[in-house]
Amino acid sequence: MARVTDIVDERAVAFMRSFSSTRESAVAAKLRKATAEHPRRNMQIGIEQGRLMAQLATMIGARRCLEVGVFTGYSALCVAERLPPDGRLVACDISEDYTAIGKPFWEEAGVADRIELRLGPASDTLAALIDEGQDGSFDFAFIDADKVGYGDYYEKCLRLTRKGGIVVLDNAFLRGATYDPGNESDPAVTMRALLTRISTDERVDVSIVSMGDGIVIARKR
Repeated sequence: MARVTDIVDERAVAFMRSFSSTRESAVAAKLRKATAEHPRRNMQIGIEQGRLMAQLATMIGARRCLEVGVFTGYSALCVAERLPPDGRLVACDISEDYTAIGKPFWEEAGVADRIELRLGPASDTLAALIDEGQDGSFDFAFIDADKVGYGDYYEKCLRLTRKGGIVVLDNAFLRGATYDPGNESDPAVTMRALLTRISTDERVDVSIVSMGDGIVIARKR
């Protein structure tokens, strides 16, 4: 989500976004602005998060990536732009309508052939990749989909990610619901339990970043 949390001063967020915009491609900027007109625009990550993801993918030399939750494809574009010509991003989503918005921008950016869009329940897509023998073959994974499914997505993405690879989870704060002990909604309970589990997960090195709606960055050991 692009929502600003109370943890970071509004002026700091504005500065981060201004700073990040200097490295955003022209096509990514166009897609971001087009999505800002969408009724569900709050589902899109912020520009500063897009730059962070692109940087993480670059730092680990990512060639094969996963994305769970595509929406209009801004985050997919940010990562795909940093992949080598033969790199691949398997993008999982259930909405043909949302993802169709991003396709022309992927084409314009010249990265459409790097993005393999798989429509259908992400849990099934990830399970299919596992069944295909692709354990440990991905470098980077980004999870930003239905929150009650996060536990399943995390486990499957971690299995599919190589040692030294990175799994990123968005919306760790859930606009404050995660750390509100009085909030017993399914997403809050699920996220709370998952973050507690990840914090002591010996399979990963993990940190949480107070950017956007909270980002978890887990590196597989």
